[in-house]
Amino acid sequence: MALLDGNNGRRGREESVLVTGIGVMLPGATNVKEFWQDVRDGNSRIGFLTRCEPERTGLRMAGELRDFDHRKFLPELSEKFAGRYTRDALAAMSAVEEARRDAGLGRGDVDPHRLSLIASSSRGPLEWISGVLGESGDAEGADRSRHFADSGAMLRGMPGSPATLSAIYGDVQGLVTTLSSACVGGQHAIGFAAELIRAGSADAVIVLGYEFPLTPLVFKSFKAMGDGVLSAEANDPSRAVRPYTRDREGFVFGEGAVALCLERESRAEARGATGYARVLSHRARNEASHPFGMDMSGHVTAAVVTEALTDAGRVPQDVDWFCGHGTATPKNDLAESRMLGALYAGRPRSSWPPLSSVKPVYGHLLGGAGLVNAAATALALHHRCLCATANYADSVPDPECDHDHVGDGPRETDVGLAVSLAFAIGSQTSALVMGAA
Repeated sequence: MALLDGNNGRRGREESVLVTGIGVMLPGATNVKEFWQDVRDGNSRIGFLTRCEPERTGLRMAGELRDFDHRKFLPELSEKFAGRYTRDALAAMSAVEEARRDAGLGRGDVDPHRLSLIASSSRGPLEWISGVLGESGDAEGADRSRHFADSGAMLRGMPGSPATLSAIYGDVQGLVTTLSSACVGGQHAIGFAAELIRAGSADAVIVLGYEFPLTPLVFKSFKAMGDGVLSAEANDPSRAVRPYTRDREGFVFGEGAVALCLERESRAEARGATGYARVLSHRARNEASHPFGMDMSGHVTAAVVTEALTDAGRVPQDVDWFCGHGTATPKNDLAESRMLGALYAGRPRSSWPPLSSVKPVYGHLLGGAGLVNAAATALALHHRCLCATANYADSVPDPECDHDHVGDGPRETDVGLAVSLAFAIGSQTSALVMGAA
């Protein structure tokens, strides 16, 4: 995205946007320190599925948010109200409050009218809907009226409720909205948030991604797409997702919420906040092609990355690391590798920047995946350490993907510029450029 003035020139680019806070409610990680340790080391949090019966779905593994207690993160929320909210709303609210706490952004540190919240979710309250309908998804002949017996049912069924409830709890009085753009939605939200700040419409924006897809309805719809989409690993959940390898089988689903606090740098500095990283630019494109396909030449994604880098005043040779979408599906993995081939045409593979995937850690959070990647990218820049691609070192690489995936563990290096990638059903491609703070 590039904000233009009347002379077709970019304006507002002097307004740097900092990531000052990160909040996570993910399997095994409910604070930024735990999150960084997991994504840095490739510590998989995928386990055996307990949320629904594996024999009903044919799937045995997932990244589950277990033992979650909202009261630790939302101390001012009365149990009367909490009892009417869905689990996804409580997790989303908790992630937002953790991001604010991590940023040190208290209630009096920003004018609430200049504080906004943009969320991303692919499926919305599908966990609640699935429960209302019953695991079979068929409510005929069943009395489900008890699920609608209180006024909270109106909120529970709305995809935008986690964002609006987070705003009410945190006194966010600026723009509050929820996007649904499948797996690129999180990056779209970051792009819109950065432009709000650069346009002068907000001083800070909390960006939220959440997804709770562990339902038979979701499992069956993705299984219907055929082999190679969902991993069928039978024995070791930690090895279920193996991006860029010859024996990859697909991804597994994860659940949870991630929030980033984005701020105008001048405002952040005024209150003593330094930030993890800068959001430099974002570009998105719809290929307007097959809804389940993607450009397999690599040239479309390379063009999107080049455009995003140009917006940031940089060139492909400046990139130190790519945080890949890395779903361990044949199309995604090959498309990313071919993107590098197109972007660095004429250069040997050994000179390409590293490209890692954090999908083996928490699984695929769909509408929240872009926020997982962005948080990992910001922390990699902050700590000057590249995240490892779990399960790559002990697998045989796909010959087309046989390049540097940081497969041997986290790598400390002087990383100053990184690109986070996202792809989605609907023929969508997205690239987010971030720089060291």
